[in-house]
Amino acid sequence: MPKIKPLDMKLLDLLFEMEQGYVLDFSNRTLSQFFLGELEIDIDDPLFAAEGTSKARRLRCFLTLADTTTCVRALKSLWQYRQATLSNQHKDEPVVNAEGRFLTLIRGLEAGSPIDDAIGDPFAALRQVSIDQAAHLKQALLDIHKLGAQARGYAFETFLQQLFESSNLQPRAPFRNTGEQIDGSFLCRGDIYLVEAKWVANPVGAGELHILQGKISEKAAWTRGVFISYYGFTDVGLEAFGRGKSLVCISGKDIHDALEKQIPFADVIDRKVRAAAETGSVFVPLNKLF
Repeated sequence: MPKIKPLDMKLLDLLFEMEQGYVLDFSNRTLSQFFLGELEIDIDDPLFAAEGTSKARRLRCFLTLADTTTCVRALKSLWQYRQATLSNQHKDEPVVNAEGRFLTLIRGLEAGSPIDDAIGDPFAALRQVSIDQAAHLKQALLDIHKLGAQARGYAFETFLQQLFESSNLQPRAPFRNTGEQIDGSFLCRGDIYLVEAKWVANPVGAGELHILQGKISEKAAWTRGVFISYYGFTDVGLEAFGRGKSLVCISGKDIHDALEKQIPFADVIDRKVRAAAETGSVFVPLNKLF
């Protein structure tokens, strides 16, 4: 069964408005229809009424009894329903960092480890609901600005390794460091990504992007790439680089936004790759994806 801890359940209570015994805007009838239609589950089964018959109590009981795969599937379906309802009603997101916190909870369940067991992990904020910790990490990234060029490169290298490890991306380390350029690779959702990272004064242009694309082209056909440029990319360079490539681009602002919103880095990669597949653009800012 899934390891949903009290802190996780409090977040779910908040997201799905369960504090007063309800679940979003569902009635008893529509909740039953939703679970049968979307998940082929009878939420009215007496098994789920052990702690009470309200919609919220039945859902909480279901989440503690179901296997992890079923639990995750149910939570994702409820999240999609919630987001569609907010959109249809033209309402703003009422919960701070809702999507990032929800994705973090889901990733914790899928990884089979409790969300709140990341003691001593410098990226614990990415697996917890602590806004203060995420802000601290964002400040740590800003502090790299105070270092000299060579120290900045090494500090950014360490930062990226920790960032990748926080989402279980199995980074290839140590990265090769040439000046302020950090190279390496990681594994995400079964795909290998080559990494090119730069912390230089100016946005990256087409030339550097073509170099990474060339490295990818020399590898196995399933290899992908991620170009991380702290100061972003030039519009002219992105236009000249073109579409239909095998890499995605991430800026320093994307990283800051991910920390601010507490979004696991694996989900950043997922959204970037999907946007590239749907639009052909190698760089879509994170704030347009979440």
